[in-house]
Amino acid sequence: MNEEPIIPDEIIMNQIYYVRGHKVMLDTDLAELYEVENKQLKRQVRRNAERFPDDFMFELTLDKYNSLRSQIGTLKRGEHAKYLPMAFTEQGVSMLSSVLNSSRAIKVNIQIIRIFTRIRQMFIDNTELRLEIEKIKGKLDNQDKNMEIVFRYLDELLEKKNEPKPRKRIGYKSDDL
Repeated sequence: MNEEPIIPDEIIMNQIYYVRGHKVMLDTDLAELYEVENKQLKRQVRRNAERFPDDFMFELTLDKYNSLRSQIGTLKRGEHAKYLPMAFTEQGVSMLSSVLNSSRAIKVNIQIIRIFTRIRQMFIDNTELRLEIEKIKGKLDNQDKNMEIVFRYLDELLEKKNEPKPRKRIGYKSDDL
């Protein structure tokens, strides 16, 4: 039932950024993937603004945009500067399929949602692995402390063994001498 992806997954994954604590995709990248003009995508989003609350889509600030441009490194100054880009979260990307009705947009959206899901699963798997490692580290730390105590007791026993013990006198001599 899985169709051959329209776009290589790596291309889509490289267009997912982490902004304001969310994994997002920019309107310019999405328009390119959907093969529509960015202006048309923005127009559809603005016409259906009630479908895109702040946790689905937000416009980048100029500072964030400039920071992101320096990370991407491929955007030319002034080329995309007329309007600040829109950043779409996973939910915003899925909502785009309801305002862009082309079959390509729907297929690309399905692929993007699957990639977001895969990224989330990889994060969960990493978190579980980290928790297991921390648990093992905790056990090893306790074991180190216990071994340290054992060696300290052994050192004390060795010191006591090497100390001369007072000897009891044997015989019939008085203790006064």
